[in-house]
Amino acid sequence: MKNSKISISTKGRDFYPISLDINSIISGFDLELGLCNIFIKHTSCSLIISENCDQKVLKDLEFFMSKLIPDGEEWLTHMSEGDDDMPSHIRSVLTCSNLSIPILNGVLGLGVWQEVYLWEHRLKSHSREILVSLLV
Repeated sequence: MKNSKISISTKGRDFYPISLDINSIISGFDLELGLCNIFIKHTSCSLIISENCDQKVLKDLEFFMSKLIPDGEEWLTHMSEGDDDMPSHIRSVLTCSNLSIPILNGVLGLGVWQEVYLWEHRLKSHSREILVSLLV
């Protein structure tokens, strides 16, 4: 197993593409076949695989999530870091903190329209760390 990490400074709630960063790590180990496990070490952001061609998909995902769990709901009790605190935790539980993707021909085995994103759920900027483990 080979391990590495990616550090990302987010600018607030948004989608941050990370496939190129992960492929760069894979190429550094000169792997042709294997499995890539990606894990984010935080509870208020997540990892997703989604559309990489039409940005309206990401806009619609964010709109859906904001309707499902709006910021500042009065029934939420964990709001110590602001109105987006507990909604961000709920968003991360409903999505993924880790992904496993095959490595094929030295890159992530993603479909032509797929991208791996860090989905930041907090409104303010944060420093995020992603662990990348490569199994051969």
